[in-house]
Amino acid sequence: MARMQRLDVRGKTTVITGAASGMGAEVARELARRGARLALVDRNAQGLTSLAGELGGQGHTTHVVDLTDDEAVLALASEVEASHPHVQALVTCAGSSMLGDVDQLTMDEMRWLMDVNLWGTVNITKALLPALRREPAAHITHLVSIYGLAAPAGRIPYAMSKYAVRGFTEALRHELEDSTVSVGAVYPAGVKTGIILHGRYAASIDPAVADRAAQAQAAMYHTEPADAARKIVEATVRRSARTMVGREARLVDVLARVTPNGYWAFMRRPLRAAIDTRTPVA
Repeated sequence: MARMQRLDVRGKTTVITGAASGMGAEVARELARRGARLALVDRNAQGLTSLAGELGGQGHTTHVVDLTDDEAVLALASEVEASHPHVQALVTCAGSSMLGDVDQLTMDEMRWLMDVNLWGTVNITKALLPALRREPAAHITHLVSIYGLAAPAGRIPYAMSKYAVRGFTEALRHELEDSTVSVGAVYPAGVKTGIILHGRYAASIDPAVADRAAQAQAAMYHTEPADAARKIVEATVRRSARTMVGREARLVDVLARVTPNGYWAFMRRPLRAAIDTRTPVA
């Protein structure tokens, strides 16, 4: 097999979703340092304006959109193409979390997270494919999660959405294997972005209990966002099919493959406090 051509991001455009904060903002900073032009996408207009001001430079654009709105995403794609003649990469960082077990969650709560994490990712990818196909080499990077490798209790909607993003990514990679567009998944573990602290929880959970669980999960995160961003950008430049970010992701990847029916026995104890959404706060 011929070695895949690396991307040169200088002067070319990368579209980043979820760019207003967290991992998306860190990826934007890393790409800007490498000379890329950026189309920054998020629902948070204020966050996008702040980031664009921080990055400075020429050629960056901001786009306020709800990725679950089909018509808005199609309009966004046209807007991006009008401002950026060479859309070379897409990095999907937009997403949220949801705490609660199956008895605490409503169907609407689970559908909401699936809409954000899965359908938002599918939507923007499908809309930008024509622009990406016009480039001699292009890459799509989807951020999945360690919970797209192994599914813990207490995270059913999140794990469902991330397993689905993983499936979409792998199937799309196979569909596009004879094209100029490559597709890859990144599996981060424990990046200190605060996503779990700003995520949602089932309305039936006591807020104090939800906060305790979220804090317990956040205490397990060890990877600095800037370090994760460098790995994500390098995976995009190298057009990697599968990238683990963080020691825990590598361990869980091996664990889930070695014992696909028994990995929870090893994960249960370290996650005990993070999945407890029932014990009252003393």
